[in-house]
Amino acid sequence: MSAALAVAWQRLLGAARGARTAALCRGLRTGPQSLQNLAEVTPAQEAQGPSATEPSPLILQRNSMRWDGKTYEEIPIAHIKATYNNTHIQVVSFDNRPFARTSCGTEGFQNAKKGTAIAAQTAAMAAAVKARGKGVLHVRVMVKGLGPGRKAAIKGLTMGGLEVISITDNTPVPHNGCRPRKARRM
Repeated sequence: MSAALAVAWQRLLGAARGARTAALCRGLRTGPQSLQNLAEVTPAQEAQGPSATEPSPLILQRNSMRWDGKTYEEIPIAHIKATYNNTHIQVVSFDNRPFARTSCGTEGFQNAKKGTAIAAQTAAMAAAVKARGKGVLHVRVMVKGLGPGRKAAIKGLTMGGLEVISITDNTPVPHNGCRPRKARRM
């Protein structure tokens, strides 16, 4: 959060690459006393420009994004496949080792009830409880399909005790590939 404030402060001052601005941004992360010390930049230091060894605030911001000591790429993934008739939820580690796998059918819903939002929420809660039992706290969500259980499954994961970091839609969209089936008559 403090790195984001530093970037906002830098934009507010209007200088993209000033040594004085960079010094002020570093001061935001260290405290008010250090801010006063860093604000007193001599003209010789200002003429030098920013040091090549100092990392930029954006690099610091990227490295500071961690959840329980894990980077974004190391966070487990919850795959949700929402079809019209069922919803499958699978929680895997970043290297595809399974933690939990459930669907609406395995949770006891039968026939047309498997395709409902309540069934998807129940299945997601069960998957979240299983994953929490194996030490998973944060997940990235990958959603595939257009079924009614899309939003409900994500809500079920949060209700089950998992913190959702990001949601990615992975639904396959044809670029005028196969001919679709005939229109349904009502």
